[in-house]
Amino acid sequence: MLYMPVVKLFYEENGLGDFDLFMLHAIYSIIIAVLEIPSGYFADRMGRKLSLVLGSLFGFFGFGAYSLFHGFAGFVMAEILLGVGQSFISGSDSAMLYDTLLDSGKASKYMKYEGRISAAGNFAEAIAGFAIFLLIIAGMSTYRIPYYLQTFVALIALPAALLLTEPGRHKNLLPVKPSRLLNIVKYALLENKPLRNHIIFSSIIGFSTLTMAWFAQIYFYRVHLNESLFPVFWTLLNLTVGIGSVRAYRIEKFLGLKKTIVIILLFISSGFFLNALFISIPAILLLFVFYFVRGIATPVLKDYINRLTPSDIRATVLSVRSLIIRILFSAIGPVLGWMSDNISLKMALLMCGFTVLLTGGITLGSILLSHGKQIT
Repeated sequence: MLYMPVVKLFYEENGLGDFDLFMLHAIYSIIIAVLEIPSGYFADRMGRKLSLVLGSLFGFFGFGAYSLFHGFAGFVMAEILLGVGQSFISGSDSAMLYDTLLDSGKASKYMKYEGRISAAGNFAEAIAGFAIFLLIIAGMSTYRIPYYLQTFVALIALPAALLLTEPGRHKNLLPVKPSRLLNIVKYALLENKPLRNHIIFSSIIGFSTLTMAWFAQIYFYRVHLNESLFPVFWTLLNLTVGIGSVRAYRIEKFLGLKKTIVIILLFISSGFFLNALFISIPAILLLFVFYFVRGIATPVLKDYINRLTPSDIRATVLSVRSLIIRILFSAIGPVLGWMSDNISLKMALLMCGFTVLLTGGITLGSILLSHGKQIT
């Protein structure tokens, strides 16, 4: 993700504000929301590998569009293509990993491997941040250059996806009628209450970390951080997420799931409050705690959803989680962007923190009270 260290600067270069930033990503999220469950069902029926290949192809087209187009309308087209691509990838990657581990009798190590994959992505993004830092100090003429480079990186995903091997467990699944799609959603959100609670809680945390990823860029800009330091701090934040992801398996094993998810909610919500109260360059250090907990959250919360989900509907169920994240961001993100532009960054951060704490607290209470015997 070479573009992320300078995405706010790129939008400013093209005359776009905070509201535009959140609106563009809301459009991206709406596309994912519309296609998320159908694409997950496609992956369960037609194969996770094919779904990942298609997702990689659309990702390449999306960044290609960002490289060529100018202004809000052109960027909307880019976000639509990227949304289609991400919808095919989301859920399919984790489902393929889990079923591959099932085939080899290592399903209990899913959290460890999911953590390693998350860490690898964050370490790669950290390297990208350092690369962009070098380009800036070398006199990079436009913040569009990282998008040119990102298009090439996105293309690499295509041969990588083609080299994957479909898990044997999935090859042996019998095809079912498309009408079953609604039944799977009903099962995930209505019939299986423990699964529903964990999907909703994981979605709330996912929404909060996605939102903070965009707020971090705005935060750098508002505290007047030197532009050359944007990629430096972005690199360090992603290294922090990577360390959290690598340690997630051991932390959850030491604390138990119950204590781990309580800590996740408290630290994630307080991250918004603290950064709202202390908007300054030194307060950027508070983001590092948030990002470390973010690294722990992803593999831990996905692992429990996988444990409660049958293999033949795994990608679809994981897509339900992503769908809820995108709906939340589509509904709330533009409001936060408008508040940041027209009221204050402080109020936008506080609103997000209260939203996460309230909704996450209610869902967490349901998990602990109704299904406490199922988690330790």
